[in-house]
Amino acid sequence: MRLKLLLAAVFAMSTNPALASSADDARMDALVDQAVQRYQLPGIAVGVIEDGKIVRRITRGELAVGEGKAVDADSLFKIASNTKAMTAAVIARLVQAGTLRWDDPVTQHLPQFRMYDPWVTRNMQVRDLLIHNSGLGLGAGDLMLWPEPNHFDRNDIIAGLAHLKPTGSFRSDYAYDNLLYVVAGEVAAAAAGKPYSMLVRQEIFEPLGMQRCQVGEWTPSAVGNVARPHYRKGAQNIAAVADAARVDDFPSMAAGGVQCSVNDMLRWMQVLLDPQQAPGWLNEVQRRALWTAHMPMPISQRLRGWDNTHFLAYGYGWRLSDMDGQWKVAHTGTLSGMYSSLALLPDTKNGVVILINGEAEDARTALMQAMLKRYTAPAANHDVLYYAQRIDQAAAQRRSAGHVRPAMPNREQVKEDAASDHTGVWRDAWFGEVRLCPQEGRLRFTSLKSPQMRGTVMSSGQRWFVAWDAQGEDAEAWLDFSGDAKQPVMRMQAIDPEIDFSYDYQDLEFQRVGDCP
Repeated sequence: MRLKLLLAAVFAMSTNPALASSADDARMDALVDQAVQRYQLPGIAVGVIEDGKIVRRITRGELAVGEGKAVDADSLFKIASNTKAMTAAVIARLVQAGTLRWDDPVTQHLPQFRMYDPWVTRNMQVRDLLIHNSGLGLGAGDLMLWPEPNHFDRNDIIAGLAHLKPTGSFRSDYAYDNLLYVVAGEVAAAAAGKPYSMLVRQEIFEPLGMQRCQVGEWTPSAVGNVARPHYRKGAQNIAAVADAARVDDFPSMAAGGVQCSVNDMLRWMQVLLDPQQAPGWLNEVQRRALWTAHMPMPISQRLRGWDNTHFLAYGYGWRLSDMDGQWKVAHTGTLSGMYSSLALLPDTKNGVVILINGEAEDARTALMQAMLKRYTAPAANHDVLYYAQRIDQAAAQRRSAGHVRPAMPNREQVKEDAASDHTGVWRDAWFGEVRLCPQEGRLRFTSLKSPQMRGTVMSSGQRWFVAWDAQGEDAEAWLDFSGDAKQPVMRMQAIDPEIDFSYDYQDLEFQRVGDCP
């Protein structure tokens, strides 16, 4: 109630120039506080740019709940898929330097690159790696990237692409993917003769003065002030295990591996909004290439209703749309326990960035909407709670339509004597080897290359599923068996229809290759 009263007072405040700045600051603070309280966020950092100038930094909460270290404007957060815009900018810089071209065949730089269809292999260009038009399904092959840590490397990812069957036609449909951004990073590295992480530092962090950002290998204890991811357990935020003594240069770096502070992200945004912030860093031709609509995207009912959106497309590492008649350039980032969102309104040189170290998809959406509407539809005076309510209403409609996780009665461990027909070593062409073998009286699912993907095989009714040790119930998967005794097949299927698309179980097809050791 106090926040509602505060917002009402701010919205009604006089437009006296002497009061305008403090009133606007109070309004932004109140919106952030609404998001923190409504969604019980562990920590958050928000930055705002108006007319090209940094006008507000707002931080709340802790780096890790219960440890007493406050989030500040220099705290490092995983920006996840907001990394994609940086990967695209690295390639734009190389194109500008004449090191490669947007229309180079991928195989020119990576001769070992293969897609499932040989024609697509021959015709895939560097530009295609960045715009989600490959014909692969949503999140195809992401189980080679997450959950982390795992034992897949970039060579595994490139080799695995040849086994991922397309679900659409090349260059016909939009379907978000991560693997091809990994390939894009390797193309840049091959063309420049330097590792991807070195290129990001050389082409972005150093020339733009983004001093706290981290990519590749780094030491958290030496860098300090690093936000920890959190997951929800009931009403509590639980901090994830702290980073290892040294963070490795993991394979998905080019798709979502950068960590930055809100101060760094504000600098990044300023340069993107105003070329004079870094003269010569990127010429007009390459700036325009990044923000050109290269791949049309479907417009959701939410976007149409909330923002009166008429066009939506993917550029190079950016989503492009119109919002209440204004041009919007934006992206989000999602990793387990970390959410980010960045949005720019280039015509007015305004922008907002949000970094959160908790499970916060709805919080990110509601807060960004409320912050941007201050510029695109100020008369509406919609706050975070307004959008939170609309999100809740949409979720209720999905539930009433049956789009919910099915009930799981009689969850029981599968007994060894009932499992004999299906135990053994199984292999998928891109995911590799898994085992369905008895351990200490239980039937266990274990993955050779993705050690986080291990759990106990359970039954519900006549069907089997895997209850993961380290992933939540929302990531559980059915196990389905077919084929015959000579060539048995095991497939997996998500149980929860709202599952994160990176659990691409539908792309797996295991063949039995041996007995349990």
